[in-house]
Amino acid sequence: MILQTAIIVIYTIALLLIFMYALAQLNLLLNYLSSKRKNDDCEPLEFSNPEEVPFVTIQLPVYNEMYVMERLLNNISQIDYPKDKLEIQVLDDSTDETVKSTKAHIEALKIDGLNIQHITRTDRKGYKAGALKEGLKIAKGDFIAIFDSDFLPEKDWLKRTIPHFTDDNIGVVQTRWGHINRNYSLLTRIQAFALDAHFTLEQVGRNSKGHFINFNGTAGVWRKACILDAGNWEGDTLTEDLDLSYRAQLKNWKFKYLEDVETPAELPVVISAARSQQFRWNKGGAENFRKMMWRVLKNENISAKTKVHGLLHLLNSTMFLNVLIVGILSIPMLYIKNEYTHLKPYFYVMSFFVVSTVIFFICYWYMYKNIYGSGLKNFIRYIGMFFMFFSIAMGFSLHNSIAVLEGHLGKKSEFVRTPKFNINNLKDSWKKNKYLSKSISIHVIFEGLLMLYFAFGMFSAFIVGNQGGDFGLFPFHLMLCLGFGYVFFKSIRSKA
Repeated sequence: MILQTAIIVIYTIALLLIFMYALAQLNLLLNYLSSKRKNDDCEPLEFSNPEEVPFVTIQLPVYNEMYVMERLLNNISQIDYPKDKLEIQVLDDSTDETVKSTKAHIEALKIDGLNIQHITRTDRKGYKAGALKEGLKIAKGDFIAIFDSDFLPEKDWLKRTIPHFTDDNIGVVQTRWGHINRNYSLLTRIQAFALDAHFTLEQVGRNSKGHFINFNGTAGVWRKACILDAGNWEGDTLTEDLDLSYRAQLKNWKFKYLEDVETPAELPVVISAARSQQFRWNKGGAENFRKMMWRVLKNENISAKTKVHGLLHLLNSTMFLNVLIVGILSIPMLYIKNEYTHLKPYFYVMSFFVVSTVIFFICYWYMYKNIYGSGLKNFIRYIGMFFMFFSIAMGFSLHNSIAVLEGHLGKKSEFVRTPKFNINNLKDSWKKNKYLSKSISIHVIFEGLLMLYFAFGMFSAFIVGNQGGDFGLFPFHLMLCLGFGYVFFKSIRSKA
């Protein structure tokens, strides 16, 4: 009975943590809905008056971006802002032939009068954080706009963001990510679905009530004084953006999130690229929890509610570990439930935690209908998308849990940039992309085994107990089986 007790205790704790996270998401939804009733304008800037226009530096941190470099430079060169108040830094850490082609393209843009510099380093110390810090040393701008290589801001982007800095307390203005290849495949639709929830529900829900949010690494502007006051960029975590965001807000800088300013970008179209991106984000989140937890708890200038939301924010990625634990233990729990009948009251209580899924379903529906509209047809489509999203997200739980455990345990790893593709429709092929990994992780094998494990869980529903089976967990095991199956087969097929 000791083993059974241990399984029940661990299973219950994981369920409770998921439920707490669901309640936090519900609170963010309420914040989001209340924020829609507020008028949130800023003081206008007179861009025709040189004395009012601040100097801006645009930083473009790039590394081996053969497929998108030309598109990036052409797009950024079209930004509408007074030329005498704008400089562009291409922070190029590339190690391949793109260094030469990028330099030639930059020289051509200079001829047209663009103030653009090509800045290279002899090593990648600090990775992206190191490149940004290096560029900041010589940046002339009072404000630093940052774009990753796959982002394509509109011409008026600076004119819609810079005016918000008329409030001297604002340290960062972050914009919402758009997705130029949202409908390329099921994988891109699922990624867009998850990111849309973050960039509506979470960012607005936190920011509207003064809770901590994060600069998302790109498509935002920093006040240079804020970066320096917060201690500058540091490369000791894989999510340098989250790290600096928390350090800045702990020093009382305010962040401004603009949901109505969309910055289009490209989603990874192949699962190996999505895996590397997910690994970096989730491990970096755990690293930042380890780094920031006590700083948040000890800070006397922030409210208890902001501290709770901040800690749950930093623990976002750890929810994957809780989901994995609940999934793996749910099959032994199915047998325990039907073998120890005196525990039935406990299982009736545990069934309450299906409320967590209902909360997520409601929260994501508000996000979905903001983008696609309401109505019965869209609601039915949403049900299918939610089912697929939840299944595939759970299918990533082993991969992301490994990242989370490495982050919490302090294991260091290299900053692996997500390969870019410049692919917008099904006619374009990603298979010749030279930056794709040519090996399959051992984790993929375990994902295949978990697919079979949860297939066994579905089979178990028919044979447990003496009342003709127990199908309460069958939908859960079906989603887990489909999710791990999708991730497993996609990972095998996308081997470059």
